[in-house]
Amino acid sequence: MKVIICGAGQVGASISRHLALEDNDITVIDTSTELAQRMDESHDVRGMVGYASHPDVLAQAGARDADMLIAVTHSDEVNMVACEVAHSVFNIPLRIARIRKQAYLQPEWSSMFSAQHLAISVVISPEVEIAHSIARRLRSPGAFEMVPLADGKVHLIGVHCTNSSPLLNTPLRRLTEMFPDVRAAVLAVFRDGTGFVPKGNDMLRLGDDVHLVCRTADIVRVVALFGHSEAPARRLVIAGGGNVGFNLAKIVERHMHGISIKMIEGNAERAELISRSLRSSTVVLNGDALDHEILDEAQVGRAETIVAVTNDDETNVFTSLLAKRAGCGRAITLLNKTSYAPIVAGLGMDVVVNPAAVTVSSILRHVRRGRVAAVQTIGDNFGEVVEAEALETSRAVSGPIGSIGLPAGMIVGALVRGGEVIIPTSQTVIEPHDRVIVMATADLVRKVEKLFAVGLEFF
Repeated sequence: MKVIICGAGQVGASISRHLALEDNDITVIDTSTELAQRMDESHDVRGMVGYASHPDVLAQAGARDADMLIAVTHSDEVNMVACEVAHSVFNIPLRIARIRKQAYLQPEWSSMFSAQHLAISVVISPEVEIAHSIARRLRSPGAFEMVPLADGKVHLIGVHCTNSSPLLNTPLRRLTEMFPDVRAAVLAVFRDGTGFVPKGNDMLRLGDDVHLVCRTADIVRVVALFGHSEAPARRLVIAGGGNVGFNLAKIVERHMHGISIKMIEGNAERAELISRSLRSSTVVLNGDALDHEILDEAQVGRAETIVAVTNDDETNVFTSLLAKRAGCGRAITLLNKTSYAPIVAGLGMDVVVNPAAVTVSSILRHVRRGRVAAVQTIGDNFGEVVEAEALETSRAVSGPIGSIGLPAGMIVGALVRGGEVIIPTSQTVIEPHDRVIVMATADLVRKVEKLFAVGLEFF
């Protein structure tokens, strides 16, 4: 399949890595010679220098026979025009655009993206996606990742192994024996920065970051089994009143009752606008999130959670550290620079949210079409968790899971059948129309299609 990616930043580079592993023909366009050369040198893709919205540049990139265009440059306007040119001049079937400015995303202007106008197939708003991602984490304070699957019947969660977990140093195959009423399966483990797909004899160790799938009704108990007993947020401080912070506050106001919000915003005009737009019970403070007096006024020491989502990584990290030192129970920190992640991990950050990873997962949900309902990336290009419907033509429904030849690096984590959540064993038989939750390392994602006939085809 032929794909053109406009923009070689973090998101564009990450998407190109995912798709290049599946033997697709990828061309990445960027105005930066350095970034384009980096794509040529470090990925199995073609890098091109140019303006992604120019027809001649798109033509050179192979737009005449391209199957998809993904526009993720730093300019909303370039992304929109690139999609329009891709449609009107080259008739590229699928066109995805990242749009960040909220002025374009108001409901009254939604028709501008239709086929009759800008012809954008899918609009991705990173700030809104990030706000929802953080809100999900607020609902389960012990988890660093929380993604609903199968209409909310199952959740993919990420949790850190603490020294009070009864699961430490126990073979994973014994967990079902020890806790027979808990429906959960471990999909991936990250230890000392390296990820692996565990087998039955593998044991969890102190400090492991574990990604698992579990029945939604079991989330609280599963998190507790990893040694977490954090209190739900009732007092929330949001540092940063940009699009992420503002959208998060609106989500909490509408859907998470009983939480009091204090927001810190450095720009006086922005703070005034936010204050008028949110409920009167939400307190908006104008000041520097690194100022001790402002943090004291926000009563950060009494808050269960601080969410640091300013536009500056360093401010987010230090605000989180100051809040934790003052007595705040939990810090959720927005971090754009992935190079900071190993350092931040040792500083006591409870949850680190990477905007690029959230955006990539959102885009892949639309790229992976057919019977695929959801896609979530795991780690830095480590793998993907795919939710899909098993078809009658699938090889996976022909016998027990243990007999269908799953390669190492692929796990069937859960099935949803008639509303019931099933954690499968090697003897479980997948039936047609089951919702199947599959974990696959990045190099095996295309094999999911062959094994389960889930229609990972793009058209």
